[in-house]
Amino acid sequence: MSNCKVIALCNQKGGVGKTTTTANLGIGLAMQGKKVLLIDADAQASLTLSLGFRKPDELPVTLPKIIKGIIEGNKIPVNEGILRHKEGVDLIPSNISLSGIDANELPKVKNNRYNILRSFVDEIKSNYDYVLIDGMPSLSLMAINSLAAADSVIIPSQPEFLSTQGLDLLMRSISNTKKSINPNLKIDGILFTMVEGRTNDAKEIIFALRSHYGEKIKVFQTEIPRGVGAKRASRMGKSIYAHASNSKVSLAYEGFVKEVLDLERQKDRFRSDGLR
Repeated sequence: MSNCKVIALCNQKGGVGKTTTTANLGIGLAMQGKKVLLIDADAQASLTLSLGFRKPDELPVTLPKIIKGIIEGNKIPVNEGILRHKEGVDLIPSNISLSGIDANELPKVKNNRYNILRSFVDEIKSNYDYVLIDGMPSLSLMAINSLAAADSVIIPSQPEFLSTQGLDLLMRSISNTKKSINPNLKIDGILFTMVEGRTNDAKEIIFALRSHYGEKIKVFQTEIPRGVGAKRASRMGKSIYAHASNSKVSLAYEGFVKEVLDLERQKDRFRSDGLR
């Protein structure tokens, strides 16, 4: 599958629905017949936990072990450590030891410290249509590794004042990564999550952000509403589709999946037109 697309979902602010979006985008793509790998690149292991793997510290092979192996020149076979979720996605899990890798191991790497994750992704992505990376809520070395490994970025953002203040900083970090490490990196778009549709504040912030970024960066039409169903689904190790298929959150994520698929269809049409 040489046309695999690698997407990093990132925001240096936590609590914006990044992990929930990674899980439900991935499973939604799998429901559309795509082969999907999710990579938990966060030391909090939220993605691993939300998919029902409750003891990440006891897993024999995790992303930190894979990263450490690459750094030390003791590569783990590429398919080892892959967990298979019952809803059709594969997962490379994480655990708290990734924080030690980020703070202690990566800074010691003299060459290509930003491309450690990319070397692993490049080796495994031929087996998939999509690889989704759930990055750390920070601008750490591991977070930059996620951007370096990706073809594109999706930015989940809650339409609240404090959540939007860091967007410009994140945009600069993405721009710097593009200039110095990954020249082909693109931003697929900003996704508004946990939206309180009835509040004037949310409406005003969404309008302001669409106006501010909309000419240069895509802002997805889909808005993910706030709902308890997504949290309950994560606690049960399920997607929102399996837990509450007719809920507003589930229907919104279905719409978002279609928008992500449309990005590739538009690219394919552009390629076809260019060949005529």
